[in-house]
Amino acid sequence: MELNQLTIKQANEGLKKKEFSSVDLTKACFEQIKKVDDKVKSFISLTENYALDKARKVDEVGNFSNPLSGIPVGIKDIYCTKGIKTTAASKILENYVPPFSATAVEKLEEQGAVMVGKNNLDEFAMGSSTENSGFFPTKNPWDLQRVPGGSSGGSAAAVASDQCFYSLGTDTGCSIRLPAAFCGVTGLKVTYGRVSRYGVMSYASSFDTMGPIARTVEDVALVMKTIAGQDLKDSTTPNIVVPDYSKGLDQEIKGLKIGLPKEYFAEGVDEEMKKVVEQAIKKLESLGAKIVEISLPLTKYAIPTYYILVKSEASTNLERYDGIRYGLSAQANSLMEKYLETRGAGFGPEVKRSIMMGTYTLSAGYYDAYYNKAAQVRTLIKQEFQKAFEQVDCMVTPSTPFTAFKIGEKVDDPLQMYLADILSCPINIAGVPALSVPCGFVKPKDGENEMPVGMQIIGKQFDEQTILRVGHQYQQATDWHKRKPGLK
Repeated sequence: MELNQLTIKQANEGLKKKEFSSVDLTKACFEQIKKVDDKVKSFISLTENYALDKARKVDEVGNFSNPLSGIPVGIKDIYCTKGIKTTAASKILENYVPPFSATAVEKLEEQGAVMVGKNNLDEFAMGSSTENSGFFPTKNPWDLQRVPGGSSGGSAAAVASDQCFYSLGTDTGCSIRLPAAFCGVTGLKVTYGRVSRYGVMSYASSFDTMGPIARTVEDVALVMKTIAGQDLKDSTTPNIVVPDYSKGLDQEIKGLKIGLPKEYFAEGVDEEMKKVVEQAIKKLESLGAKIVEISLPLTKYAIPTYYILVKSEASTNLERYDGIRYGLSAQANSLMEKYLETRGAGFGPEVKRSIMMGTYTLSAGYYDAYYNKAAQVRTLIKQEFQKAFEQVDCMVTPSTPFTAFKIGEKVDDPLQMYLADILSCPINIAGVPALSVPCGFVKPKDGENEMPVGMQIIGKQFDEQTILRVGHQYQQATDWHKRKPGLK
């Protein structure tokens, strides 16, 4: 196995035994980047000199007690990185260099993580395909004619194609789990507030979560131990002890009650994909889990509720990009003209659509009919999840309603694109954690290559440990997560 194909745990063990160095790992990743990223387009910018310098310093110290020390990582280009360009994949921030780093990035750097570059995404994380990037679309390593999912498509594609060991993504409605499923890797959407949002450019502040994409559940657990926890710069992070997520992974799942929400296996979910997920559920049952059918009837209201609320928050958050303080600044004869010219040139179509939708739903005469009503339904959906978790320890569903679609297939139909989130956005509304793990492959009707299928494991608030344990036990009993795309 090539060095860049190791798991974080394997790489850490090799570093401790001095079988190779952090510089070796970093060079291996850059060799792979130079081989494949012209095709995949998973990075907006690379930090080769910075990474090699960091790797040398880590090797000199020689302390690999933290499993992330010396391990190459990609960072979604919506996390601020001090002195390193951060664009949010938007023309309006094309040349923005932050004077500080996001808390999650700082935590990784303190432990000796080696950043190899900034991953592509849908502009300001608004999208499900990474076609909405202001620069270029990212491609799925399993089939370069297909999308990698979004908005953390660059992060998932980079991990799937072995260009880095793991990446930090964000998940507002699907943005870690959907690309993880489409690209055949493992991704965790954390409980809202479990990881600090400080220094991460906001899409919808009451929905945004930060989390890892990696090759295995075990690797995800290692990353979580470092990035989770209270941050005084983010008041939504509670003072709750961060457990050692790696401990307990090997505990069997015998007797665990796993709920199957029937609405998540209904019309709209690809039949072949559904069969793959059902086989994965049988595997969990063979490991001793007790399968219980449950119902979440308010699921049908999740998409309209979600999109009304997030677009409203987005329209407010995006007011700060005015051409005055930072980013693109158009030349104009008046202040209003400056605003209009800057935002017109700097924002892409999906961001403009979000601003218009959000401004409309927050406007006088429509606030009560749309935003206020959606906020009320959000509360009901949260309560429905809480009630369901009184019956079960966790839930299992497909991660997505279909496998990766072709580039351009849905880009002109926003509603069809939004429906990609139908199985994932209820989890963000409820504020609970969910993990996507690879569970098989399906050959699409419109393609030659088999495409990955993801299984979503949903947990109670701040109970990432249980869903990580279920995911790890599944990966110990299967090999789907070990398959690699035939990209050369």
